[in-house]
Amino acid sequence: MPELTVPGADPIKLHYTDSGGDGRPVVLIHGWPLSGESWAHQTDALTGAGYRVITYDRRGFGASDKPESGYDYDTLAGDLDAVLTELDLTDAVLVGFSMGGGEVARYLGAHGTDRIAAGVLAAAVTPALAQTGDNPDGAMPQSGFEELQAQARADREEFLKGFMTTFFSTADGGLQVSQEELDIALDITEQAADTALVDCIGIWGTDFRADLQKTEVPLLVIHGDGDQNVPFQASGARVAEYAPNAELVVIPGGPHGINVSHADQVNEALLAFLGRF
Repeated sequence: MPELTVPGADPIKLHYTDSGGDGRPVVLIHGWPLSGESWAHQTDALTGAGYRVITYDRRGFGASDKPESGYDYDTLAGDLDAVLTELDLTDAVLVGFSMGGGEVARYLGAHGTDRIAAGVLAAAVTPALAQTGDNPDGAMPQSGFEELQAQARADREEFLKGFMTTFFSTADGGLQVSQEELDIALDITEQAADTALVDCIGIWGTDFRADLQKTEVPLLVIHGDGDQNVPFQASGARVAEYAPNAELVVIPGGPHGINVSHADQVNEALLAFLGRF
């Protein structure tokens, strides 16, 4: 089980996988409440096309260390920087799913693009989900995320069952994956620490607009128009307002978990984008 260390006053170890090879590095950053395992439908397609594919488990999730703190986007982007630095990745493409898209945006805004060729925001929480006075088009006020945190604290198991069912469902079409695929995702969630689960919900509304405005590399946005967890109109549809170099691929009838439910379409969009530079 390969691990790398994030340095600092309280070093932590992150579990990662690396396909190796000489291809362009593609770093896959998972969503909540999963782990790098959740990219299983993408890794073969990307390695088969010649890319070097790296996944890692966010702190608090999967097989990585589970500290009691550090669940904010500045720290999480620092963890991503440690992955890129420790593995000495250059000319890399960052692919962030759901809250992982926040890590992509904050990394590009705070750490720059010296190591980065492009970014992908898949069903991502960007540009700013929390409704505020100057962001009325967000998904809901911060108090809504706080209520979700309270529900997760009160009954973790039931909250995750409901969340993950919605994750793979649309309002009109219901569940868009098999029961087996849903069960696999639920099994992955069991590895997450309670603190990480709750604290990360609180940062879903982070404002990434300034980060996106600094982004100069090509940026692909992939989003399902049936996403109930991160509604498309409050997220993916708005990214180009702040990142003029962004291009959008909409997955018709796609729920939040499009990388599983619509894996072929997601992979096609990823490979087409990667093949252009």
